[in-house]
Amino acid sequence: MPAVTSNPVESTVAPTATVAPREEYVSIGTSVEGREIGVVHRLDLPGARLDADDPDRFVLLVIGVIHGDEQAGLEVVGELLRMSPEVFAAVPDLADVDLWLLPSMNPDGVVANRRTNTNLVDLNRNFPHDWGPIAEPGNWQYAGPSAASEPETRAVVDFVDELRPDLTVWYHQDAYSIAPSSGPDGPVREEYARLTGLPLEGVPGGTYTGVAATWQRKTYTDSTAFIVELGGSLAEGEALMHAEAILAVVPLVP
Repeated sequence: MPAVTSNPVESTVAPTATVAPREEYVSIGTSVEGREIGVVHRLDLPGARLDADDPDRFVLLVIGVIHGDEQAGLEVVGELLRMSPEVFAAVPDLADVDLWLLPSMNPDGVVANRRTNTNLVDLNRNFPHDWGPIAEPGNWQYAGPSAASEPETRAVVDFVDELRPDLTVWYHQDAYSIAPSSGPDGPVREEYARLTGLPLEGVPGGTYTGVAATWQRKTYTDSTAFIVELGGSLAEGEALMHAEAILAVVPLVP
């Protein structure tokens, strides 16, 4: 597991000699411009199993941003970070969950409010599974010169390979939908859609090779990973609604 560093995310429970830290910040790599790509690991959830060798541990990973100009997922991650342990304890069948939050795997894109990373690569076309050359720099789907050519992609590939999440939710905008699935994860997507009111329909247009969630599902067949397409923005209360939907579908994961 990557090294734990000091936590730049302000804790709602400040660590003291008698209070355990609420979370730890794990650096998994750096961007093209040298910005840290960090993951927040919640340590305070009731019943959480934090031992990587525990066979009953359920690893939940939520990724707020891959396209830098699609930032609404940061609000959902923020809700999951701020939720009190009591909220988690009140959700049925949520014991054993080990929660990891990756606000953004594209920090340079977030700062520039740009879809791509600094090399103008669409990181959601750069993952190793079924990668193919798409377009040239400047095109919104430019896939990069080769599979996993970008430091941001490699950081997430290595992290997921180490963590092996049971469920990963990837946030995008702004198609406002969840693609249906005929596979074993179909009920998970259907329930998430029901809870949030998102239509179950695919995203039209585009060339979908080198996609992060597809890479994850195909590489780790015992893992569930899907994309949630939020709308153009989140109204008041919607970020919390999505955060609660994530927790509600955990028991449905095959």
